[in-house]
Amino acid sequence: MNELTRAETWEALRATHQWRMPAHYNMAHDMCEKWAGAEPDRVALIYLRSDGAVRDYSFAQLSRASSRFANALAAEGVARGDRVAVLLPQVPETILTHLAAYKLGAVVLPLFTLFGEEGLEYRLSDSGAKALVTDEANLAKIAAIRDRLPALETIYSIDRPGEGAWGFWQELGKAKDEIAIAETGTEDPAFICYTSGTTGPPKGTLHGHRVLLGHLPGVQVVHEFFPQPGDRMWTPADWAWMGGLCNVAMPALRFGVPLVAHRMEKFDPERAFELMARMEVRNTFLPPTALKLMRGVGRPERFGLNLRSVGSGGESLGSEVLEWGLGALGLTINEFYGQTECNLVLGNCASIMEVRPGSMGKPFPGSEVTILDSAGNEAAPGETGEIAVKRGDAAMFLEYWNAPGKTAEKFSGDWMRTGDEGAMDADGYFWFASRTDDVITSSGYRIGPSEIENCLTGHPAVAMAACIGLPDPVRTEIIKAFVTLAPGAEVGEALEAELIAHVRTRLSPHVAPRSVAFIETMPVTATGKIMRRELRSRELDERA
Repeated sequence: MNELTRAETWEALRATHQWRMPAHYNMAHDMCEKWAGAEPDRVALIYLRSDGAVRDYSFAQLSRASSRFANALAAEGVARGDRVAVLLPQVPETILTHLAAYKLGAVVLPLFTLFGEEGLEYRLSDSGAKALVTDEANLAKIAAIRDRLPALETIYSIDRPGEGAWGFWQELGKAKDEIAIAETGTEDPAFICYTSGTTGPPKGTLHGHRVLLGHLPGVQVVHEFFPQPGDRMWTPADWAWMGGLCNVAMPALRFGVPLVAHRMEKFDPERAFELMARMEVRNTFLPPTALKLMRGVGRPERFGLNLRSVGSGGESLGSEVLEWGLGALGLTINEFYGQTECNLVLGNCASIMEVRPGSMGKPFPGSEVTILDSAGNEAAPGETGEIAVKRGDAAMFLEYWNAPGKTAEKFSGDWMRTGDEGAMDADGYFWFASRTDDVITSSGYRIGPSEIENCLTGHPAVAMAACIGLPDPVRTEIIKAFVTLAPGAEVGEALEAELIAHVRTRLSPHVAPRSVAFIETMPVTATGKIMRRELRSRELDERA
């Protein structure tokens, strides 16, 4: 079974699970149409607007509106396999675009609204997106790069037509509210999430429709045998990322649990408490950085929260945050682990297992996880090596988009290598140690330095650039850049501020360095590769 029934021990829970993939499976049907047919008035989405007004959407409303938009897309030539980009925050139109695309058998490209022109251009160009849905706030960025995106034929704005964009609701209103859903299988492509690495540009991680089924065991376990009567789900994590999309939005809809949506432009810990109390949130995914910021809010009991489950992942919480969670949130936070290529494979469930502070937990039902040594063999308990996930996990990606060589490099025999180092103890608990590469983990985001470095070297004052992550008590790591200057460029605070702003506007604020150091020579290997670890070692030595 792909769903779980409650068990009293972790071992019993795993023993009763096996993957059963149907011959035909479409996420739009599983997330929406089955409910629209059986319980049309059931609440699917609760949207808290920026002005404080609240609107409920039933499954029947989502069904009809997404069918209308699917027909509108089809009228513009979008067909099975075509890519449909969505550059929106947590708004109803984000969900409608996903559902509409899946109904056509098209492939969704979720995009983070903080991306700048360069970040958007690369992803839209590499994916060959044919259509895009965005809002007035982001339309200018698309207009600036559209002439460099020959595949992008149609743009929709959810606010109003303009700057080469059709009005989303105007076009939707012209279309029929029924459509035959494409007969997709579990292996058919559903969406592409781009993930950063240390070398080269971001890679498009292509997932099939089975990715939703693959997330069910982990979601159910982390949220203490989700769903339960009265459950209601929310996360501050953006739906453009795997954590917000596959850990929260999709599973909530699939299980018929009301999904709370709110456009929080910048995380505000006090407002997060207020929102969860006002919207009667029972289940939430709170990234570690969010939890660390929420610790600074005084007297959390005054909000009157009624949470049933809290999941967190992306970085280790540590015993202090777990202890705070018991007092402030009234429960044990269940940590979990995964990555874009295969999410939600390790985790905790406080009601049936001992939660060990600092541990990522044990493999979820349906996931086989191990530690590989330097020779690619399974390591002994307690031995540090690379965390790896066995092929056959339903949450595992299909391939890297247009990158068969990178896909092959990701695997060692039957094991998908995560690039994370860790160890498994004698009781089967996994413990994170470090990255095997130079990926930076900051505020829950995994950030590849190469994209930032390429952006910096695009500035006329920069000859070479390198980026590293440095320890930070709240954000896990902060980004520091090192640059060597081009002839004629002058070192100074003004240039440092200019370079930081250059990355903020062209890529995204969340990848912008916090500081820039100007150095005379860049440490490189004999083959010319930048030695980021040497820069990090120097910096840590200076701090010490």
